[in-house]
Amino acid sequence: MGDILSLVEKAQEGIDLEHAQKLEKRLREQTFSLEDFVVELRRLRKMGPIEHIIEMIPGLPKKALKDVQIDERQFVRTEAIINSMTRVERLNPSIIDGSRRKRIAKGSGTTVQSINQLLRQFQEMKKMMKMFGKAGAAKKLRMPFMPG
Repeated sequence: MGDILSLVEKAQEGIDLEHAQKLEKRLREQTFSLEDFVVELRRLRKMGPIEHIIEMIPGLPKKALKDVQIDERQFVRTEAIINSMTRVERLNPSIIDGSRRKRIAKGSGTTVQSINQLLRQFQEMKKMMKMFGKAGAAKKLRMPFMPG
């Protein structure tokens, strides 16, 4: 129970109600952008080492977590990539073509492959959010803790 309380306290420190409502609206309307993503990434990093946050999540098997190692430097790289984009690119990543990818890679000190990987992961995340946002998606998933 102490871990749950610690997790809730850390989450409350990093979130204000107005910001959470705006974020929820963007997720519902499917207008979540890379700009929103980098803001949330910064908030998550302020909460402390990701391993400690994951360990506090109730229901996750502790044995499975022993092998999980999260590279905090990847968060820094991701933030550098997003910060190397223009505001227009962060709001509409579909306009990022080959020459823009090269410029972003050069500006962030990464490779074009890293840019491609981030953009693919972001698109996959948006697809997942879209699936969960559809009416009735929860019923299709049949979560064990939800009434059927």
